[in-house]
Amino acid sequence: MSRVAAYFVRALLTAALAATACVPNGELNSQASTQAAPFMRDARVAPPASAPSNPTDALDATALIDATTPLDAAPPLPDAAPPPPDAAPPPPDAAPTPPDAAPLPLDAAPPPPDAAPTPPDAAPPPTVRVAVISDLNGSYGDPTYDAPVHTAVRRIIAERPDVVLCTGDMVAGQRAGLDYEAMWAGFHAAVTDPLSAAGIPLAVSPGNHDASAYAGFENERRVYAATWQARRPAVEFVDDADYPFRYSFRVGSALFVALDDTRIGALRAADRGWVEARLTEGAGLQAKLVYGHVPIHPFTIGREDEVLADDALEDLLIENGVSAFLSGHHHGYYPGRHRGLRHVSMACLGSGARALIGTAGATPRALAFLSVHDGEITELEAYSGAQLDDRIERSSLPRSVGVLTRDDL
Repeated sequence: MSRVAAYFVRALLTAALAATACVPNGELNSQASTQAAPFMRDARVAPPASAPSNPTDALDATALIDATTPLDAAPPLPDAAPPPPDAAPPPPDAAPTPPDAAPLPLDAAPPPPDAAPTPPDAAPPPTVRVAVISDLNGSYGDPTYDAPVHTAVRRIIAERPDVVLCTGDMVAGQRAGLDYEAMWAGFHAAVTDPLSAAGIPLAVSPGNHDASAYAGFENERRVYAATWQARRPAVEFVDDADYPFRYSFRVGSALFVALDDTRIGALRAADRGWVEARLTEGAGLQAKLVYGHVPIHPFTIGREDEVLADDALEDLLIENGVSAFLSGHHHGYYPGRHRGLRHVSMACLGSGARALIGTAGATPRALAFLSVHDGEITELEAYSGAQLDDRIERSSLPRSVGVLTRDDL
């Protein structure tokens, strides 16, 4: 308490004691209040003459005198003025440091990973498995088939390839007066129907004994067309306008082109143009296989002149990246190469096996399997024997046949 305030308090107490001494007890409160009140009112107007003259004590009495203030109350703060009513509160000494990251709400999705995972490489194209058969017929007009044909069908069904190719001579025609409907019925019963029942498509090309293109065999070709139009294989055709003579289709990443080459000698220019168009259509496919009955080059003794001898066709196949040219008619298995193009001659399953050029013994009856993966032929093997499960080793074949070199050399 300041000296000024203490002075006024002592004055009040002194006045009260004086009044008490002169007034009876019963009149103390009223008289004290009557005498003290004018002083208190006057005290708010001006301090008494004897107030200290020290500048530090010359404070506004109205801010200090209050009869209700306890004697031990803390003095008011020095001259600091209160802030205006609308003043903003003072800022804190320093803003608190924010946490590293605000916590996620309980139902918030987790944050994305720093980087998206690298997708796996595209799956490679599946392997295309192919069975190849050829020259299944017996003697002229015979509607029955030898044991190796039935064995081959059972073996194919067990292996379940994606497609079966036949390079011609399924029936023993090319002679007037034969019962072609009966021969084809026999072939379908032995080969086509069992494969169809197993869900394995059979894609054929005509041989000279099936649908010869020479004059005089027009009826054979009509019967051939009718029987195969009724048994179209379940493949993805690319061009089937001339099915079942010449056509193209695809299985997986492989293109297949079937030729109508039942005559000796080079293809006509229009036929080569058709082949080129089909290969151009399939340029985006990784593998291309062309097959027909008569080969481009000779393979066996006695058939040296029964070939296409078509250099222009071979050029076309090479220029368009054909993986292999498969053929029949020569009745002898040989996997060869010429100018980088693989030529595969098929053994027969029927009668009339022949010896390869430069050898003495007839080649065994056989069928072949090949696999195509990622644009390459990864398997090409022929099998002979009673169950057609004995692989014909390449080392058992001559290093060359005519202009062809064995494909592993």
